[in-house]
Amino acid sequence: MQQKTNWAQFGTLISVFFFWGFVAASNDILIPVFKEKFNLQHWQSQLVSFAFYVAYTVGSLIYVAISKSIGSDLLNKIGYKNGIAVGLIISAIGTLLFYPAANSASFILMLSGLFIVGLGFSLQQIAANPLAIIIGDPATGSQRLTMAGGVNNFGTTIGPLLVSFAIFGSVSAANTHASIESVKTPYLILGLAFVLVAVFFKFSSIPNHIDLEKVAEKSAGEEDEHSHSAKLLHRKSAISYPQLWMGMIGIFVYVGVEVATASNLPNYLNEGLGISTDKVAPFISLYWASLMIGRWTGAVGAFNLGKTASQIMRFILPFVAFGIFLLVNIIGGHDVKSFYAYPALIVVMIIGDVLSKGNPARMLLIYSGCGITALLIGMATHGMVSVYAFMSVGLFCSTLWPCVFTLAVTGLGKHTNQGSSLLIMMIMGGGFIGLLQGALADTSLGIHYSYIAGAACFAYLAFYAIRAKSVLKSQGIDFDALQSSGGH
Repeated sequence: MQQKTNWAQFGTLISVFFFWGFVAASNDILIPVFKEKFNLQHWQSQLVSFAFYVAYTVGSLIYVAISKSIGSDLLNKIGYKNGIAVGLIISAIGTLLFYPAANSASFILMLSGLFIVGLGFSLQQIAANPLAIIIGDPATGSQRLTMAGGVNNFGTTIGPLLVSFAIFGSVSAANTHASIESVKTPYLILGLAFVLVAVFFKFSSIPNHIDLEKVAEKSAGEEDEHSHSAKLLHRKSAISYPQLWMGMIGIFVYVGVEVATASNLPNYLNEGLGISTDKVAPFISLYWASLMIGRWTGAVGAFNLGKTASQIMRFILPFVAFGIFLLVNIIGGHDVKSFYAYPALIVVMIIGDVLSKGNPARMLLIYSGCGITALLIGMATHGMVSVYAFMSVGLFCSTLWPCVFTLAVTGLGKHTNQGSSLLIMMIMGGGFIGLLQGALADTSLGIHYSYIAGAACFAYLAFYAIRAKSVLKSQGIDFDALQSSGGH
């Protein structure tokens, strides 16, 4: 009998996915504000993203070290629900640093606060992802994760708008200057929200202990697992599988291009189009809404709709998501007329989705090619054409995480959990690639042509799509034959 999704528990769980997106996208508003107020170079302003995303890797390493020292997995010891609550409290502590940081105008304290927020998020990530899978039929767990990613991107869509409002005030107020002290208010409110949600989690009905082995069996299906085991290579560690270590680089550059494209966009808008910092929020909002557009489309499978209904929804949901972007910006008082032509790019994304036929390697190749094309067009043009091109990168990044992740852990057998933890650590690419692009922007290339860094990231992802398919085929795994079982 198919296990039904517990939507009440899932609704509570995805609140943390919202927070992750809200803070990550809000960083893109802080970057130009800090650059101006602290007199920073491009690369120095990118330390905002660096501090936040490197915290994920440091947090994962601390988690592994603690688990090893106590001789048991930390979450198995304290519980998954409790782990999320603890992670929220850690993140709340990080937001408290914004108070002394703003009062003393300390860039270092600001970065420290973001780093601690990221540490808390890393623990939340480790606990929340498997919980999303077991709150319902494990076979549709990946679709629920995609849906949770869509909620994450709702946070990324409204985060820049709310933080920009908190710093600059309403659009009608025409306040183009921000003070560092104004930055503390939204983060202190966010910290209070973290504490309240932590208490709510503690007393919620979300399961505290789960059987991951049982989940893995249900997800794979006993017959599939039994027939598939004969094809697996049996190596001593996950890192010895080429699809895994190449996939680690893939996650590094994927998160890198996704984050760096957005975090450098405010500086490009300012230098290339003369758009002041107080006016960049809608552009950042649309970039991250683009990921929501793609991920909402990929979440259709979680609703167990019929084939015809699913196909129809895959065409409708992207435009519903775009409509939500327009709505929240109109409510915020922003002029959205310049974004009315953007649905043409959404059509390109839908065509790519259809052509992929559910094959993660094919989708990775198609969307990486689209990403390279978008960035090259952006660098070759000026004005709104270039802005549209750079923002559309969000569309083509939207489903690359599950594509790379699936290819990287396929065929690892008993080493799958080890491989997954190694992939999570590579989220730090969001900090390093942003820093690299910022450094390129400080050279003769300038901010406009610094996006060559992102094009190089997509080039590697296209290579990985081709190479991973070949490697897996040599191991007896053919996604063209398996796509009917769910793909990514």
